Amino acid sequence: MNTIIELHNLSKVYNPKTIPVYAVNGVDLQIEEGEFTALVGPSGSGKTTLLNLIGGLDYPSGGEVKIEGVDITKMNENKLIDFRLKNIGFVFQAYNLIPVLTARENVEFVMLMQKKPKIERDKLVADLLTEVGLSDKRDSRPSELSGGQQQRVAVARALASKPRFILADEPTANLDSKSATNLLEIMAKLNKEDHMTFLFSTHDQRVIDKARRIVTLVDGKVISDTKNQPH
Repeated sequence: MNTIIELHNLSKVYNPKTIPVYAVNGVDLQIEEGEFTALVGPSGSGKTTLLNLIGGLDYPSGGEVKIEGVDITKMNENKLIDFRLKNIGFVFQAYNLIPVLTARENVEFVMLMQKKPKIERDKLVADLLTEVGLSDKRDSRPSELSGGQQQRVAVARALASKPRFILADEPTANLDSKSATNLLEIMAKLNKEDHMTFLFSTHDQRVIDKARRIVTLVDGKVISDTKNQPH
C-alpha cells in the first residue's frame, strides 16, 4: 500500500511560555491510500487540531507532517496554499459554501483557482453533482438547499480538485439521520469504487460504524489504533 500521510512526533502547544496546553502531543500516525479512517475521542482531545495540521491549515509546534514523502511543515504560506489546492480536499462541519454562488459555481470554484479549462470544469462539475445526487440542484444557492444537500455540494467541491485524500471534520454533525446516512453512503461508495482516501474527525457513531480503522485521541495523544468491521 502507498503511504499518503505520515506524522512523526507531531505536536501543537498553546501558551508554551506560561502554562503549556498540548492540543496534539507527540502523535505518530500513518494513513495508507484507500483508507476510511475515523479519529475519535472526547471534545478537546485534539481531533480537529490534528486534521488542521495534516491539512496545512495550521503549523505544528514540533514534529513532521509528510504527504507522500513531502514535509509540508517546511513550506512557506504560498507554497502551502498551492499544495493544499492540488492535493487535499476538505469537508467541514459548517459546509463553508460561498453563499452567493450556486451549487455548480461552488463546486467549480476550486477548479477556477487551479486554472482548469472551461470544458474540463463543465464536465467534472456535471459528473460530480450527478455522483452526489444533486444534478437537479446545480443552479440552487446554499440558502435554497437543505443541510444534507449543502454537505453533499461540499463533498463534490472537495473532489473537484482531484485530491490525494479528503479530510472531513465532523461532516455529519449538523445533519439529520437520513441526510447523514445518505452522505456516508456516498463517501463509502467513493472510497470503495474510486479508492478515495478519507480521514474523519467525528463523535458520530454512524461514521464510526462505517470506518474501517478507528484512531482514538485523548489529551492530544493516540491511545488506541484499531481495525474495525464496518456495518
